Amino acid sequence: MTADRWADLEELFGPQRGANSGCWCMWPRLSGADYKAMDRADRKDAFRAMVEAGPPPGLLAYSDGKAVGWCAVGPRLASPRFNGAKSSRPTDDAAEPDPARVYAITCFFIRTGFRRQGLMKRLAGAAVAFARENDALAVDACAIETEKPFMWGEGFVGVASVFEELGFSEVARRSPRRPLMRLGLSSAS
Repeated sequence: MTADRWADLEELFGPQRGANSGCWCMWPRLSGADYKAMDRADRKDAFRAMVEAGPPPGLLAYSDGKAVGWCAVGPRLASPRFNGAKSSRPTDDAAEPDPARVYAITCFFIRTGFRRQGLMKRLAGAAVAFARENDALAVDACAIETEKPFMWGEGFVGVASVFEELGFSEVARRSPRRPLMRLGLSSAS
């Protein structure tokens, strides 16, 4: 997601809607208080400024030239809410990789009509490749397990079985349905 693709993202999210409840992908990037202090337009402006400043905060998926999916991925430390939330905070394990070299996949948004077609898995796989290209040692996700039906909006964090299929393993569980999962990137240099 680079500045030259902003119009594609805006069309995917909905120029006024802003994806899930006007989030504009700022929910994991701000403290709860800072997020609540911003309205939808402020979040849109903040995310656009982030995209323009770089580095890319995520990946877009296209079908026939139209953006159909989004995956937020980047350094874990650049997502304060994800990094500090009870369910997704880092473990206390002394063997944790260097925090500056751990990436996190924090959210997905798939266009209606393209859901349930494996796009989340393809985006998550591309996010792992993106992290590897950026010298990450590991990628974390705090997805949701699907044994119960989703409540509205829960699926934006990703589905645990998708991450399992990509080789992620559970490293902590602090919430009944939200395992913290990690994929080590041993081939990172």
